[in-house]
Amino acid sequence: MKYSVFSLARQALKGHRGWPLAWRNPEPKKHYEVVIVGGGGHGLATAFYLARNHGIKNVAVLEKGWIGGGSAGRNTTIVRSNYLSDESGHFYDWSLKLWHELAQELNYNLMFSPRGVLNLAHSEGQRNAMFRRGNSMLLNGIDAQWLSRDEIARRVPHLDCSEQAQFPILGGLLQARAGTARHDAVVWGYARAACALGVDIIQNCEVLGFVREGNRVVAAETSRGRIGAARVGLAVAGNSSRLADMLGLKLPIESHVLQAFVSEPLKPMIDSVITSGAGHFYISQSDKGELVMGGALDYYPSYGQKGNIPAIEESLASGLQLFPCLSRVRLMRHWGGIMDMSMDGSPIISKTPIDKLYFNGGWCYGGFKATPGSGWVFAHTIAHDAPHELNRAYTLERFESGRVIDDKGMGPTPQWH
Repeated sequence: MKYSVFSLARQALKGHRGWPLAWRNPEPKKHYEVVIVGGGGHGLATAFYLARNHGIKNVAVLEKGWIGGGSAGRNTTIVRSNYLSDESGHFYDWSLKLWHELAQELNYNLMFSPRGVLNLAHSEGQRNAMFRRGNSMLLNGIDAQWLSRDEIARRVPHLDCSEQAQFPILGGLLQARAGTARHDAVVWGYARAACALGVDIIQNCEVLGFVREGNRVVAAETSRGRIGAARVGLAVAGNSSRLADMLGLKLPIESHVLQAFVSEPLKPMIDSVITSGAGHFYISQSDKGELVMGGALDYYPSYGQKGNIPAIEESLASGLQLFPCLSRVRLMRHWGGIMDMSMDGSPIISKTPIDKLYFNGGWCYGGFKATPGSGWVFAHTIAHDAPHELNRAYTLERFESGRVIDDKGMGPTPQWH
């Protein structure tokens, strides 16, 4: 929607209270063809692709708070597809391809920036592992480039690439097509586009339980009444276990807090995403100049979206070893998001043992970057009652059969087991 200079000035004088809603705020209907529980990126993307790709528009997205208020707004915006396994490589690269076209698809500025993601190697073992991952990526048609220490020093001049560094840098694996996107813009863009296709987005609607007839889910009991559904999809990030418990469904996941923080604004100094597996640290710079940083997750299970000082100290101690010039930079704020940590480090996008109930979760560190690809294949799974080729391996049953996807190419932090 376009506005004139006069309309912008008029809204400013009114305190910005007269803008039209970006999406409708309807009362829930009694029954929908599909109900998606979870109004984050994955839930909204699923609803959008159900309507656009499959013509299923009688869809409701139930969000217990407001759009952008959950884990979708509590991440560090990194987008990449530098995974080792074939299953993860193909899936995440499809998602990355969608990212490159998503702003045009949704007609919304997502602030997508393919600035590149560089994983640093600090030992012979890490270098060999990155060679293996890079070769696997190239075999799967995914871009990967090895940079020497001298090349990294020229690309990231503030990084300590000296031989006296606490974490000596031997080189790094670069994925140039990867980058960052604005997390809240992504959920707003999907919400607006899904609403335009007829999807109902029901905010402040907490699911309190489910109604079953035999082995089939037929309705959700919510804070806004009972809402019937022919099919139900769960996409609730760190709250997956809570909802599954309402249905007697046990999931092979635990929920943990992952913290991140930003600095005061600085002049441009880092034009890509830098990650380090030695000190468990990653960093990028936002368009406002803030340094966006984080590290390992809190290793105790928790549903609390709050941070703590020890995790900040550990991450920043590692960061200062890499970037000593940041020693006097002040932190502005920090936050914690809830992560579904699956037992093999890979997501679950699958039918469940309960008829017409579908599950999307267990994303570990890969949730935000998978948003468009996840919505695409989850919508297909719900529409056809069968998986898409790209999520065929991400079944719930793989943990019974032992066909796990233990992918170590998931980022700067070690895989939790």
